[in-house]
Amino acid sequence: MIRVLIADDHAIFRIGLKRTLEAAPDMTVAGEAATGEETLVKARQAHPNVVLLDVSMPGRGGIETAQELKRNDPRVRVLMLTMHPEDQYAVLCLKLGADGYITKDVPPEVLLEAVRKVAAGRKYVSANLAERLATDLSGAGDRPAHELLSSREFEVMRKIAAGRTTGEIAAELHLSVKTVSTYRSRVLQKMNLKTNADIMHYAFRAGLES
Repeated sequence: MIRVLIADDHAIFRIGLKRTLEAAPDMTVAGEAATGEETLVKARQAHPNVVLLDVSMPGRGGIETAQELKRNDPRVRVLMLTMHPEDQYAVLCLKLGADGYITKDVPPEVLLEAVRKVAAGRKYVSANLAERLATDLSGAGDRPAHELLSSREFEVMRKIAAGRTTGEIAAELHLSVKTVSTYRSRVLQKMNLKTNADIMHYAFRAGLES
């Protein structure tokens, strides 16, 4: 029996996921979480095989939460869920440790296939994403600037793009203002940008805004 932890901040969406999973004869819902911090707590308590994890979690972001889940228990499998197009987040998520990436608009049977695949120790990606990954590995094409960022830098970049102040970001990520400023400087340098407005414009063009 595959034990699945559902981590998404939208209660109605969690209900739909729970019904889909519990209708499958080989799956059971081991718990639910609405934030990154709660996901880590529930994972330690419930010992799931698979965590269905929303990319855009409140507070501690989904990518950072995925990395922490892996550090706490390398055996846990993480399938990222998102409303964003695959080409915006998928490559970054997979490079930083996720086991699969799926958009929230897929049919139930595709979701179940993805859960079974990652639970079996394999990666799950769509055919389109597999082609994109193959292109990246071959060195063909230009990498988007945001793929150069670490997971923490990426989270800070997204919060800046959403209009958060340095103080607000520090509070949400449990960091000092000085540390957030350091991450901001790295983001600007790596992405060859100059101001917060540049970050906002980039995020809008790339479809990365919250």
